[in-house]
Amino acid sequence: MELYDNLLATLGDTPLVRLSRYSPTGAPLAVKVESFNPGSSVKDRIGIAMIEAAEREGKLRPGMTIVEPTSGNTGVGLALAAILKGYELVCTAADKMPTEKKALLEAYGAKVITCPTDVDADDPRSYYKVAERIRDEEGAFLPYQYYNQANPQAHYDSTGPEIWRQTDGTITHWVAGVGTGGTISGAAKYLKEQNPEIRVIGVDPVGSVYAYYRKHGELPPEEDIHQYLIDGIGEDLMPESVWFDYIDEVITVTDQDAYDAVFELARKEAIFTGSSGAAAAVGARQVAENLGEDSFVVTLFPDSGERYLSKLNEAWLREQGLR
Repeated sequence: MELYDNLLATLGDTPLVRLSRYSPTGAPLAVKVESFNPGSSVKDRIGIAMIEAAEREGKLRPGMTIVEPTSGNTGVGLALAAILKGYELVCTAADKMPTEKKALLEAYGAKVITCPTDVDADDPRSYYKVAERIRDEEGAFLPYQYYNQANPQAHYDSTGPEIWRQTDGTITHWVAGVGTGGTISGAAKYLKEQNPEIRVIGVDPVGSVYAYYRKHGELPPEEDIHQYLIDGIGEDLMPESVWFDYIDEVITVTDQDAYDAVFELARKEAIFTGSSGAAAAVGARQVAENLGEDSFVVTLFPDSGERYLSKLNEAWLREQGLR
């Protein structure tokens, strides 16, 4: 009998798919399609991992509430685990989060508190600080994916080994978007332990801090940090969940290139991903086009474009000057 005890038992072992139509020249390029996870995103991996780590450490006990600042997907990953383990969940979210994600979190029973995007990270109105206030005032547990080492560790334990196995150890370049940094970092550590010659390249939106930080070892000038339209990657602060020791380089991608790639991927590869996955594809194709066929580039699509349909349409794109 093929029967799972619960939905999270289906987590991981997502498929690796060749992008031969999107990137026909240079090195082979393949993508790990994380929308095949039970909650339809890569963040399912860290939701259960952070909760179980907190339970082992005695930080999360029966009857407690979990609170997390999230752009949506981590909230869903936490929601699945919270439901199965009996915890209440509160998510603080920036107001640029697509309405689909807010509705999805609420469908899972989470309380969503919307906060302004265009404020500094240390502003008391930011979704980070609102989550911290709930933790302090209500005694909730705050996993804080930006600082929680169980975040990259989850990818060291699962994503990295899966990529190594699926490529028969032939991967030469690992290219991924940098959001909290967990996905790229944990997988990178594992892959570099198998083969130190593997090159790891992060992808960052223009206006974020990571590319400048990787090159200069400090945050960029304030005037270079600004809003961007790509969802789910990039930051205006430096999380502790980024393991820069395993990231060789960070390249930048524009909003225009990322949103163009969303539709190019959908119409050439029949894979509909969000803007962060498309940004990773743009960066990965740039890398692959400059390599020979003896290299093998792997990237990752964190989720499905279905979670962004309020944005991934012609009317919204025109409003933002992307058409």
